[in-house]
Amino acid sequence: MPMSRRVTLAARPVGFPQNSDFALDEAEVEAPGPGEVLVDVLWTSVDPYQRGRMNEARSYAAPLQIGDVITALGIGEVVESNDSRFSPGELVVGQLGWQEYAVARAGTLRPVPSGLDPPTLALHAVGMTGFTAYFGLLDVGRPRPGDTVVVSAAAGAVGQIVGQLAKLAGCRAVGIAGGPEKTRDLTEVYGYDSAIDYKSDDVTAALDGEHVDVYFDNCGGAISQAVYRRLNLGARIVVCGQIAQYNAERPEPTFQPGLLIVFRARMEGFLVSDYASRFDEAARRLAHWVANGDLRWREDVTDGLANAPRAFIGMLNGENRGKALVKIAERAT
Repeated sequence: MPMSRRVTLAARPVGFPQNSDFALDEAEVEAPGPGEVLVDVLWTSVDPYQRGRMNEARSYAAPLQIGDVITALGIGEVVESNDSRFSPGELVVGQLGWQEYAVARAGTLRPVPSGLDPPTLALHAVGMTGFTAYFGLLDVGRPRPGDTVVVSAAAGAVGQIVGQLAKLAGCRAVGIAGGPEKTRDLTEVYGYDSAIDYKSDDVTAALDGEHVDVYFDNCGGAISQAVYRRLNLGARIVVCGQIAQYNAERPEPTFQPGLLIVFRARMEGFLVSDYASRFDEAARRLAHWVANGDLRWREDVTDGLANAPRAFIGMLNGENRGKALVKIAERAT
């Protein structure tokens, strides 16, 4: 079996991750067993949720242990298959990790839709990022035509899509992001009606006059506190992520239950995996919108597996303007 380079967890980050929290090593790949598939990993994703997996704390998934390969979605080419659902040469997407080769259970993989161009869309707009935006907004947020939808971390991979889906649903979309380039992207590229730069604007003042029907919360912290003060009666708060809290050694409190009473609002957290039985539905609709030009996207690509930690840290720092991806290898066939 081939040797595979891998990026592993060398130390649990204290606060913001450092390069020294990761290690690059090499190991021989185990042969795939019954129902398993050997995959040559071509692309891997860097996402905020990975930061939470590095903490030794109770969560929706078991924490990574020191020495574990960093968990990550990826796209790869099937090299060997012991399951009738996949054949060598097929492109698949799944939890493949930051490594050159992965052995995965066939049931955890999905084929990359034929004709998807580029195939990396299966890692964002027509993949988990898009699914997160789709189910979070449409199922949890339940927007109605004419609603005002406010999105924090709106220039992130999920936020870019949420705003566009809000517009497709006939809503007014207001995005909160950091820096003039990102806020300009929101209105000029992704169709937001207005954008707030939290680095230079007073978010509370900038929201003055807004009546927020749906708040898609990717951020938490002070930004969310500001949005809560502008909720409309019957507002829906979609708790998707808390990127402002992930690297804080002492996270600041965000939740204000009294406001739910005042505004008769509903706050709901969700995991995209809860909707696994409907992924095909979401993929079809998202792919249709991409093909029609209704859903715009951008990628920020870092070359080389060894640079995955740098791409991850940069993403947490907000350095990317599109979906952060790492290219590991070219397709063999």
